[in-house]
Amino acid sequence: MGEDTGERAPVHPGGEVLGVVLAAGAGSRFGEPKIGAHQGQWQNRAVHALAAGGCGEVLVAMGARVVEPPAGSSALQVPRWAEGLGETVRVAIAEGRRRPGLCAMVLHVVDTPDVGAQVVARVIAAAGPSRGALARACFGGRPGHPVCVGADHLASLAATLTGDVGAGPYLAAHHDDVVAVECGDLATGVDIDRR
Repeated sequence: MGEDTGERAPVHPGGEVLGVVLAAGAGSRFGEPKIGAHQGQWQNRAVHALAAGGCGEVLVAMGARVVEPPAGSSALQVPRWAEGLGETVRVAIAEGRRRPGLCAMVLHVVDTPDVGAQVVARVIAAAGPSRGALARACFGGRPGHPVCVGADHLASLAATLTGDVGAGPYLAAHHDDVVAVECGDLATGVDIDRR
């Protein structure tokens, strides 16, 4: 992990891979929006992980607090962020579906600061160049982030989103199709909800 050096992985053979940092929430249990945690270091790490791990473009979903996105990324405004994680993922999917060359979207969270580019690269590699792929990082067998969602799943996933529920139920319903990518040798993948 480290600063975003601007390095990008080679172009994905299946088309564009869009990375999205989910950081729109208020972080009520944490005490502040996590997008600003540790003077923005968590946000920087998440962007670097996606960019250096193989995403050709990285968006930072923001709402409760709007900040300047790190170099190499763009802001994705979530006006109704207070409706929950489902709304943030829905806005991200709507943005991704505007890209005709999209192969997959990689959803990552801002509050797993020890997840680096190697984890992202491993998940993208496991998904392969398929618009129909689903892959998810696991840490000691525990499901976590990032999650790679092939473009062919985006419309169906969007239809399931509600409240503070993200892609979890959709992935559970398609359990047999999800590639579980063990990454416990690279990171803990623990999401930090409290200081």
